[in-house]
Amino acid sequence: MEPRFEKRAVLVTGAASGIGLETTRAFAAEGARVFAVDMNPAGAAQAADTLASLASEVEFYTGDVSTAEACRRAVDAAVASMGRLDVLCNIAGFSEIEHFAEISEAQFQRMVSVNLGGVFFMTQAAMPHLIETGGNVVNMASVAGLVGNPYNSVYCATKAAVVNLTRALSLEYSKRGVRLNCVCPGSVITPAMHATRVPEGVDSELFALMTPPLGHCQPDQIAQAVLHLASDAASYVTGAAYAVDGGRTAA
Repeated sequence: MEPRFEKRAVLVTGAASGIGLETTRAFAAEGARVFAVDMNPAGAAQAADTLASLASEVEFYTGDVSTAEACRRAVDAAVASMGRLDVLCNIAGFSEIEHFAEISEAQFQRMVSVNLGGVFFMTQAAMPHLIETGGNVVNMASVAGLVGNPYNSVYCATKAAVVNLTRALSLEYSKRGVRLNCVCPGSVITPAMHATRVPEGVDSELFALMTPPLGHCQPDQIAQAVLHLASDAASYVTGAAYAVDGGRTAA
């Protein structure tokens, strides 16, 4: 089979670990040139080592997507390096488990700026280039953008916003040749998941609601959903919130 992304230029944020790393790996393995953005230089260096066999197809760039200016710089650097942009994958984001009453303004602002602002401003900066190539955007939302998660209120709010931002932009750019979709993972085994701090006093029965019927999945399973939506096989798909959630939203 021909590689699906031969001669395509792809920008992936949050590329140094978890879903972002596996998405970068999968695109490069299918012929794409990938501009891999992450805010953690050490993590990016380690990720580059793990992708050594694909080094000619992947360029890592240190950048924080929490400000509009940083997003514009990342897109400009990607286009300068690759000469074009065909696919934008907004994967950078994070979650915190916390009692609603204990969430600080700083925690709120940081999560909104990364999880929502990063998607918004990366897409805004990339859109002129995507119009030129007839490209597309795949955003990383979450099952938490479709249903509630206890002790996860800000994350739920930002991911629900990503879902509806994707829908809104898919309509706005439907006549300009740009598709926008989002993936809504369930529970994914990533370094961030292992590092999640659970505060004292959570209700274990409520907390257990976040485990899907099929249990946890691996990042590469989500990456394959991203590649499908970005591929020509999904040319009639836009505005979709694709739940890859092990049955979490089936009930």
